[in-house]
Amino acid sequence: MDYTHLGRTGLSVSRAILGTMNFGPQTSEDDSHAIMDRAHESGINFFDTANVYGWEKGEGITEQIIGRWFAKGGGRREKTVLATKLYGDMGDWPNEGKLSALNIRRALDASLKRLQTDHIDLYQFHHIDRETPWDEIWQAIEVAVAQGKILYAGSSNFAGWHIAQAQEAAKARHFTGLVSEQSIYNLIKREVELEVIPAAQQYGLGVIPWSPLNGGLLGGIIGKEQEGKRRLEGRSKEYVDEHREQLESYENLARDLGHAPGELALAWLLHQPGVTGPITGPRTMEQLDSAVAAVDIRLDRDALDKLDAIFPGHKPAPEDYAW
Repeated sequence: MDYTHLGRTGLSVSRAILGTMNFGPQTSEDDSHAIMDRAHESGINFFDTANVYGWEKGEGITEQIIGRWFAKGGGRREKTVLATKLYGDMGDWPNEGKLSALNIRRALDASLKRLQTDHIDLYQFHHIDRETPWDEIWQAIEVAVAQGKILYAGSSNFAGWHIAQAQEAAKARHFTGLVSEQSIYNLIKREVELEVIPAAQQYGLGVIPWSPLNGGLLGGIIGKEQEGKRRLEGRSKEYVDEHREQLESYENLARDLGHAPGELALAWLLHQPGVTGPITGPRTMEQLDSAVAAVDIRLDRDALDKLDAIFPGHKPAPEDYAW
C-alpha cells in the first residue's frame, strides 16, 4: 500500500480509501466487518463514513456497524484514520441537520456514541450550509478540537469559492480550517478540474474523489452487458446508449493496457494533481481487492493522453472557457 499526507497536514493516509456507504443497506454486518479486517490486512488505514449512511433517518446504521467492529478490539480503532460527515437531517425536528453550532455539537456526540470512539480524526461537512455563517461553524469546530473530539475538519461537495470562503474565515480566526475536500470526480465527471481542485491546491486541501467509477459506468459496463452480468436500465441505460462508442474505446484501451476497467479508472485518479486517493465503497471482498490492486498501477504519459482523448477534461478556469 502507498501512503500520502492528507493535504498540508502531517497525517499519513492510504491512497486507497475504504468507503462504507454500502455497509448495512447492501452488505451485511458480518461481511462489512470482514471487509474492514481485509482492508487493514491490505494496508488501508483511511475509512470514510457519514451519519446518514444506512438511509433510515436518525439511525446511523453504518456508523453503528463500524462502532461494533471497533469494539472487537485488536487495535482496530488505533489503526484507523476515521472520517465521518454531518449535514443531512437525522430527525424531523428543527436543528437536526445542517451546520449550526447546535447541530454540530449534537451530531458529533451522536456519531461518537454510535462509532464507540472518543474522537473523529476527520469531521467533514457533507454539503455547504448557505444559511450558517462561517464564524459560527468555525467556533463550534474549534470547541470540538479543544475538547479532543475531532482532530481535523474537511468539506464535501463544495464549490471552489466555498473553499476560499471557508479558508479565509478560518485564517481570520488563526484556525487551521479545512484540510480536505471530497468531490465527485472520475474520468466522466471532471468539472472539479475547473475551480475546485485549483482552490484545494491553493489552500492545501487533499482532494478525495467519490464515485470514482461513476456508478459503475467505468467498471466495464459494456463487457458486463454483453456477458449478461448486468442489465441496464434508467439513467445508466440512457448514458450507455448515448456514449457506447466512448465506453467501448475505454474498455478496449483497458484491455490493451492489461488492466480491468475499474482498476484503470481508479489508477487514473491516483495520477491526478492534488488527489489523496479515491473512495471505493465495496459491496464484496472482490471489489475491495480490486481497489487495492489499482494503487500499484503506474500509467505512463502515453496512456494518460489516450484516456484524456477518450474522456476530455478541463483546464483550470478561466482558461478552459476564455483566453
